[in-house]
Amino acid sequence: MTILEAIRYGIQNINSDTPQLDAEVLLSSVLKKDRLYLIIHRDDTLDNEVIEKYKQYVERRKKGEPVAYIINQKEFYGYEFYVEKGVLIPRPDTEILVEEVIKRSGEYENPVIVDVGCGSGAISVVLAKEIKGSRVFALDLMDIPIKVTKINAKRLGVEDRVQVIRSDIFENLNKELEGNVDIIVSNPPYIRDEVIPTLMTDVKDFEPYEALSGGEDGLIFYRRIADEALKYLKKDGLIAFEIGFDQREALFNILSRDYKNIECIKDLAGLDRVILARRG
Repeated sequence: MTILEAIRYGIQNINSDTPQLDAEVLLSSVLKKDRLYLIIHRDDTLDNEVIEKYKQYVERRKKGEPVAYIINQKEFYGYEFYVEKGVLIPRPDTEILVEEVIKRSGEYENPVIVDVGCGSGAISVVLAKEIKGSRVFALDLMDIPIKVTKINAKRLGVEDRVQVIRSDIFENLNKELEGNVDIIVSNPPYIRDEVIPTLMTDVKDFEPYEALSGGEDGLIFYRRIADEALKYLKKDGLIAFEIGFDQREALFNILSRDYKNIECIKDLAGLDRVILARRG
């Protein structure tokens, strides 16, 4: 089987919206080469060991498993992150949240940042990479996110500035941080429970339920984080959330009592995606 034949095999067997892309990414991962290599060497014959591993990858994708879990890798904000089943796969929408926080970070000298529900560590690690002098506290309650965030912080050279803490929201955050945090950021679970069964197979059947479910109305974590953040944020400190496309009004209502300068940022599709506010 040549590289070209392998890609055709993948296209024929993968049930997704992007079968050719998926096939090329899977084969590139097996070969440890980039996709340009596949084009240049498309007539090269593959070793049996490579073919066997590639077919296993294709079979997993055929069953709906996300490519990122199969190859244990996902690009986010220009960096390559390690991912595995048990963490939410970083998405382009979340880059908007990160970008908006970075834009505002210049207001703070050596900012102290808390990332609530760190998952893969994508937000924590990028903020540590991009914001000079920052200290980031990455919080999560689950074993796999804690492990994966530590892996990514080390891989990207910021393990000295990203402290990973097992915590239910702020429960185990250092007491000395009370009133001393500049920025609190979170991409919390925000999907309504009734909506989860309608999601695409690669999301509902493979990504962690606890990283998706925001309770009956999708807002349970926003309420908790916004309320408990008051203990930690400095006056005028920034709180930043990723939100669902239909949650803008609800978030304004949640934040309006204790926060000021509330603003909403849209994503590239023109949908509401990020909410930012300042502690009053």
